Amino acid sequence: MTASGPEIPVELQQWFSGRGWRVRSHQRDMFLAHRAGRHALLVADTGAGKTLAGFLPTLADFCPSAGDPPDGLHTLYISPLKALAHDVQRNLLGPAEEMGLPIRIETRSGDTPSDRRKRQMGRPPHILLTTPESLSLLLSYPDSFTMFSGLQRVIIDEVHAFATGKRGDLLALALARLQAIAPGMQRAALSATLADPDEFRAWLAPWGEIDTVALVEGEPGAPAQVEILLPGDERIPWGGHAATWAVPQLYDEIRRNRTTLVFTNTRFLAEHIFQKLWEANDDTLPIGIHHGSLSTEARRKVEGAMARGELRALVATASLDLGVDWGDVDLVVQMGAPKGSSRLLQRIGRANHRLDQSSRALLVPGNRFEFLEAMAARDAVDEGQRDGEPFRPGGLDVLAQHVMGCACAGPFEEAALLAEVQSCLPYAWVGASVWQRVLGFVESGGYSLNAYDRFKRITRSADGNWRLSHPELAARHRLNAGIIIDSDMLDVRFGNGRSLGRVEERFAASLRPGDTFAFAGMSLEVVRLQDMQVTVRAARKAAMIPSYGGQRLPLTTHLAERVQAMLVDRAGWSRFPDNVREWLEMQDWRSEMPAPGRLLVEAFPHGGREYTVYYTFAGWNANQSLGMLITKRMEQRGLLPGGFVASDYALAVWGLKPVKDPASLLSPEILTDEFIDWVQESHLLRRAFREVAVIGGLVERQHIGQRKTGRQVTFSTDLIFDVLRKYEPDHLLMQAAWADARSRMTDIGRLGDLLDRASGSLLHVRLERVSPLAVPVLVMIGRENLPQGAVDDALLLEAEALAEAAMNGEPLHDLDED
Repeated sequence: MTASGPEIPVELQQWFSGRGWRVRSHQRDMFLAHRAGRHALLVADTGAGKTLAGFLPTLADFCPSAGDPPDGLHTLYISPLKALAHDVQRNLLGPAEEMGLPIRIETRSGDTPSDRRKRQMGRPPHILLTTPESLSLLLSYPDSFTMFSGLQRVIIDEVHAFATGKRGDLLALALARLQAIAPGMQRAALSATLADPDEFRAWLAPWGEIDTVALVEGEPGAPAQVEILLPGDERIPWGGHAATWAVPQLYDEIRRNRTTLVFTNTRFLAEHIFQKLWEANDDTLPIGIHHGSLSTEARRKVEGAMARGELRALVATASLDLGVDWGDVDLVVQMGAPKGSSRLLQRIGRANHRLDQSSRALLVPGNRFEFLEAMAARDAVDEGQRDGEPFRPGGLDVLAQHVMGCACAGPFEEAALLAEVQSCLPYAWVGASVWQRVLGFVESGGYSLNAYDRFKRITRSADGNWRLSHPELAARHRLNAGIIIDSDMLDVRFGNGRSLGRVEERFAASLRPGDTFAFAGMSLEVVRLQDMQVTVRAARKAAMIPSYGGQRLPLTTHLAERVQAMLVDRAGWSRFPDNVREWLEMQDWRSEMPAPGRLLVEAFPHGGREYTVYYTFAGWNANQSLGMLITKRMEQRGLLPGGFVASDYALAVWGLKPVKDPASLLSPEILTDEFIDWVQESHLLRRAFREVAVIGGLVERQHIGQRKTGRQVTFSTDLIFDVLRKYEPDHLLMQAAWADARSRMTDIGRLGDLLDRASGSLLHVRLERVSPLAVPVLVMIGRENLPQGAVDDALLLEAEALAEAAMNGEPLHDLDED
């Protein structure tokens, strides 16, 4: 395909050539799809100019050769991250100014000042960059019908990051509403890491119109250069997750490179690694930290410094792993396990960020299983294999929130709104009966709650349309709407009022005046705790780091299968470090190897207890669920279980009596009555209900001028939960809570696959002592409830004691496991 053609305005062609660039084939194809009136999904490597490809039709419409420039809101850009929206704004303003295009470009998020938000409603920019949540709020205003009536394009960036979750449900509903307001609107989505593009085409299209979405594939880029960092003696640790051992080598890499981006999987690890790097920073290099709990001011300061090339290194979480274009980053480091090839590829792409230059990345495993996972992820990246989360039916709590938002914008006719809802993939399954249940819930809270006036939010007018029960409900909805339900947080501020960010309420509850903790890259001393705020001052040194209770990044099924395949590929062990190869060889000699399609179960005595280890490779959530179910069955059978511990790879259960028939503990019917009984008795269903009750609008976290504490929200939702469980167990939100508990919290799908596998291919091995492969999971006993990284040194010492016996076949000495 030629570099350019008559369809692309001359101003754009000249701008490309003036920078020594050419219009790439995928950029041209996105332009032609727009000209043909089609929606489009672009799948292209990082650095391929995806964002520019998405905006090319928009820029063309504002070129002088295209005639008079459009008026009003022309293009909406949806980003999963506020940081990405601000980065795109910077990168768009340059070309627009250089070509002299009359375009106003602005961002809108929760950080946008209220006066600007108000002005944007009356006089919107030509291009508005926002997030799914902010778009949903915009659509809740009566002015939205005017604001979006002339909308031409919607561009969804990094679509893989949220399409399969509740944020994707919310955005799909918003797209359906936008399409109803502006029927000629075209949709475009961009991603570098889709395992199955056709699934995303179906999500992007109006329901049943997948053929209206053109699939555009990008030109291939230079292959990534991915290395795995090893200790100096090449001895990978047995246990631990923080990879603190690598800090001296990591610091040397930072010194050798211009700018290094260090990714961690949790906010705790970001603070932990930053502190360790700063302790090693003898050259006082400028090193920053970035994660979602820092204040807007702190994040913007770091983002600006990175954009100007002022930092030598930045430690970050997923808050920066999507699309942010910093061309001076020449090395990306992944601390700990990558958990998925698509996630790894996304993070690697932050280095160089140019299609014709290889991105360079270092993977730093914390332990031996993480080394295997890093190898598997690197192989997948080299082979171009992607993974991701599967699509599932849209959440009813999200649908209820959307219905309330529509009512805030104005009265609606239920059949017309149902048609809108059914026009998007996540809710194409919603029929008349489900729709009436949703309306009934938003109307009065449901059968068991309809006697309480505070749950009456919408009412039917004489003309048959639905409207708000009271005008003040609109402000309350906008104050509480949202999909991301973090744990309840307290502000951290200096005495002068300067905000540093937020910590979880449960962590703050453990603090007293005079205590010290590390946060935002600083050592802080608590002055006082008052009115949902932690007032602090600078301290010389901090002992604690805040931990956060967010969801763990799941090990993808694709990566788990690759690790299992590596375990039985004995010829491939030659590329592993000596101690990893010896570990596997000793396991192969002493016991058996887990294999794809086979469940290995080992049993052995230790310290007066009987241990059973199940090598599931099913992920932490599924293994936690399995541990709960197995211990309940062991109790019923008099096996006197003592507890269990889970990792992504294995589950270890111990008790006073040996498990002689593990297959009977894993029969598939465990997922019927026993699973239901366990979930109902556990905290999982209550926790899921708290989240869906907030999302669905049944419980408000904030009132105007007042914010509830986490305990108040929990108390409110627990009261309602108990009422519904007793009197209306099939309530809409109970159904939504069950869906969350089954899919997200217990990973019921992978658990079912595991039990199916166990029924036909379980291999039970009885050993005299712990096996080498069991050591990494056994050393986690008693540490599981502590933040990852907090006890790495203790883990390593304990691991060496276990490992010596496991590898040498010597009798085990008792260890403290309580």
